[in-house]
Amino acid sequence: MEIRNSVALVTGANGGIGKHYIEVLRVMGATRIYAGARNPNSLSDLVALDPQRIIPILLDITDEESVSAAASKYTDLTLLINNAGIGLLKGFISATDLKSARAEMEVNYFGTLAISRAFAPILKANGGGAIINMLSILGKVNFPINASYCASKAAAILMTQGVRAELAAQGTLVVGVMPATVDTEVSKNFPPPKVSPEVVAKEALQAVIDLVEDVYPGEQAKEMAAQLLKDPKALEKMMATMLPR
Repeated sequence: MEIRNSVALVTGANGGIGKHYIEVLRVMGATRIYAGARNPNSLSDLVALDPQRIIPILLDITDEESVSAAASKYTDLTLLINNAGIGLLKGFISATDLKSARAEMEVNYFGTLAISRAFAPILKANGGGAIINMLSILGKVNFPINASYCASKAAAILMTQGVRAELAAQGTLVVGVMPATVDTEVSKNFPPPKVSPEVVAKEALQAVIDLVEDVYPGEQAKEMAAQLLKDPKALEKMMATMLPR
């Protein structure tokens, strides 16, 4: 499919990557861009870029009623971008409780699955379209500093594969985007290299045009993906040295 003349929904539109998806969609000629956030008022600067095409909507992907309301209202969708996500920088054992792990799973896995389920029939009715899932290379190798986040992204990667299989017959492309460290506020204290969120958005949207299912934006992600094929245990051991404090 083409991005030009598409109708897109970006979840987590007020996040570090979300606003770049909105901007790249605008430049690439999307007809309408629904910008989803728990607080639509936080999107005023983003909407000001193009009020005719960027439409702020109330959307909490962890709330069943919110997801259902969005799916019943925005029935012209052809491109769903599951960008909403959280990473709370907790280890498995060092965390004081399971609250962070549960929250990450609720957003990164269950929320992404819920909205994909809600909009899959709409995409089918509109010719198939595409879904982009914002994942992480850390769903393939654990980073102990952010351990439970990695687990939630691992679940999301396998979910992406399963959704892809189920939606193939209706002509819906499902793209998994797996960067490493993205240069956002969340990773401000992480060392380089970092990939810019704009590059992430551009590579993800280009994958839709090129019918590419798995995308590794940035050199760090591409190198880690190659390491996982060549010597996954060596990469695991290297990552294991970076422990939570």
